[in-house]
Amino acid sequence: MIVSFKNKGLAELFATARSAKIPRPFHGRISRQLSALGDASVPSDMDIPGWGFHALKGFKPIRYAVSVNGPWRLTFEFDGPDACRVDFEQYH
Repeated sequence: MIVSFKNKGLAELFATARSAKIPRPFHGRISRQLSALGDASVPSDMDIPGWGFHALKGFKPIRYAVSVNGPWRLTFEFDGPDACRVDFEQYH
């Protein structure tokens, strides 16, 4: 279950399937990733072929990322079985 978002546009996209704050070409992929993240109970559940799942170095608690498009990533943490602090960022 996703319990918190850092990005208001992601929260809006997750709740309503639309957001003017997230580029429209990314909506489909991000929606699929958010759905999978909502069903995930451990980070490795997001290790889906083509999504480039990986842990980010230097973060405590550990943050994870999946690729959206180019340098854009969906990043998140886990608190027990729940995903939290979900963000949409360009970190390269």
